[in-house]
Amino acid sequence: MTLRLSASDSDFEDRFSALVEARRGADEDVARDVAAIIADVKARGDAAVADYTKRFDGFDLVEGGWQVAKQRSCMALDGLDPALQEALALAAQRIAAYHEAQRPADSDTTDNAGVRMGARWSAVETAGLYVPGGRAVYPSSLLMNAIPARVAGVERIVMVTPARGGQVDPLILAAAEIAGIDEIYVIGGAQAIAALAFGTGTIPRADVIVGPGNAWVAEAKRQLYGTVGIDMVAGPSEILVIADGNNDPDWIAADLLSQAEHDPTSQSILFTDDAAFADTVAEALEAQLSGLATGETARVSWETNGAIILVETLEDAIPLSNRLAPEHLELAVADPEALFAQVKHAGSVFLGRTTPEAVGDYVGGPNHVLPTGRRARFSSGLSVLDFMKRTSFLQCGDAALEAIGPAAVALAEAEGLPAHAKSVAMRLPQR
Repeated sequence: MTLRLSASDSDFEDRFSALVEARRGADEDVARDVAAIIADVKARGDAAVADYTKRFDGFDLVEGGWQVAKQRSCMALDGLDPALQEALALAAQRIAAYHEAQRPADSDTTDNAGVRMGARWSAVETAGLYVPGGRAVYPSSLLMNAIPARVAGVERIVMVTPARGGQVDPLILAAAEIAGIDEIYVIGGAQAIAALAFGTGTIPRADVIVGPGNAWVAEAKRQLYGTVGIDMVAGPSEILVIADGNNDPDWIAADLLSQAEHDPTSQSILFTDDAAFADTVAEALEAQLSGLATGETARVSWETNGAIILVETLEDAIPLSNRLAPEHLELAVADPEALFAQVKHAGSVFLGRTTPEAVGDYVGGPNHVLPTGRRARFSSGLSVLDFMKRTSFLQCGDAALEAIGPAAVALAEAEGLPAHAKSVAMRLPQR
């Protein structure tokens, strides 16, 4: 039964706090299994990856081959319906344009003491991209993960994806061609993440691994962070809609279902100041569920994790939204800017009645790889910066070192580090 709350209820704070703190996700404890797989891949390399691929995916890498030929990606793109080709091309162009604006500038300045300092940005050499091969095919996610890497200037983008039944979906191959993927390997699961993290005889070692996956993939990324960079540990998808009574209830119902259909553990929440509108949205949602191809999944999500919350004013919803720190936040109101100014924590915000979150999933431009599970309190969506690192530099001439060096000597001596002090003092004029 979908949760219904009213901010005026005496027990609202307790029930809302429970909603904020509730854990969603797979129940199974996969940490031990993933740790064993990682250790095995580290020790045995290709042999371990081949064994797990045959066991979990039913695909023999020795017989079928590890890599997808470039020609197959080209053929997949050529074989797409022209309208779908155009849609992918438009999405890629808009994603690239948005992320081009994120590229950071180098800095190089000299201060009043004559000290030159600054920073230089450079891309990682190799990025690994995980693409799921389960029941869902998401070429949009491939574009969202690969294009920022390309814009950042990554030299080598390596994609891994399981070949269930020996096949990779042509739509994924077409998107990989558009995104400029350099190499595609038909491996998946925790073993693929481990292979990218350590490198094997066949799989190159990556500096950063990005892309969504199941609980085993997410856990492998979590355990291997530090050995390799990762985008984030993603959880179930979320949408929070703040809407007044002047919206079309069918629109808002569809927005809520757009995330509920992803997975039974997804979460959709509506805040409104209009009780009658809340009821009509609930009715519209029920009507749409009955005709939705993904209705079974969406219903479990909505009834288990969904919520409709009545507030006295829409402004009252913002502090509550900030506590939830949603992945996606829709402000379906006449003046979204007024509410947006008060938003502190959200992965991405969609302003106004005619900006559904789903347009951002595909062709809006901003990245749809976003923090979930309240992580928007301290982290951001995927960007060009996830594929770059900043190297600072410093240069002191004689006069500059004479100006600031004595202070460094004093601090080093105060910290009990005489070699530090000596390395500076020896370069200073002797008085």
